Amino acid sequence: MTSIRQASPTDISRLNLCNLDPLTENYARKFYFDYLVRWPTMFIVAENLNGQIIAYVMGKVEEDPDYVKLLGTDKYLPWHGHVTCLTVAPQYRQMGLAKTLTAHLDQACEQEHAWFMDLFVRVSNKTAINMYKGMGYSVYRRVIEYYSDDPTGNGTSEDAFDMRKSLSRDKTKKYIRVDGENYRINPEDIYHP
Repeated sequence: MTSIRQASPTDISRLNLCNLDPLTENYARKFYFDYLVRWPTMFIVAENLNGQIIAYVMGKVEEDPDYVKLLGTDKYLPWHGHVTCLTVAPQYRQMGLAKTLTAHLDQACEQEHAWFMDLFVRVSNKTAINMYKGMGYSVYRRVIEYYSDDPTGNGTSEDAFDMRKSLSRDKTKKYIRVDGENYRINPEDIYHP
């Protein structure tokens, strides 16, 4: 049996089983603690019967500063939820943990009245892309050379898909784009005009 709960400070040193995956971003301890303090309801872990953290999701709610909106740019990002990291230890995949954790994060963002959820995923990570599509996400745009590290060892940068899913506040799907795979931007154009 697996339990799903909010992360606690002692969990930060127990994420290794999940973080050994080469496609999982690893952060400094301060980064994890920052999320735990600022968005405690959006840092959720799955724990097995032996007390091991076997999966987790970290998210947040954010929006661009008002000056970006005042500039009249279409790049303004309103209040939305962001999936910073979702990972499941390899031996615990295909059990629905990612979907369960994401549903908890979606609910936390709904309670914060977010317009939509977004995340970034490597274009080569077809398994994750298909999983997210199965959860209602679609590709909003392709960010050229978003990832500068290279888990394959080829020494190249990799593009990312910015994927989004409307939440109940976005009744007209204003923040979703059809054919987003073909809409390309540079990393520096993600947040600012």
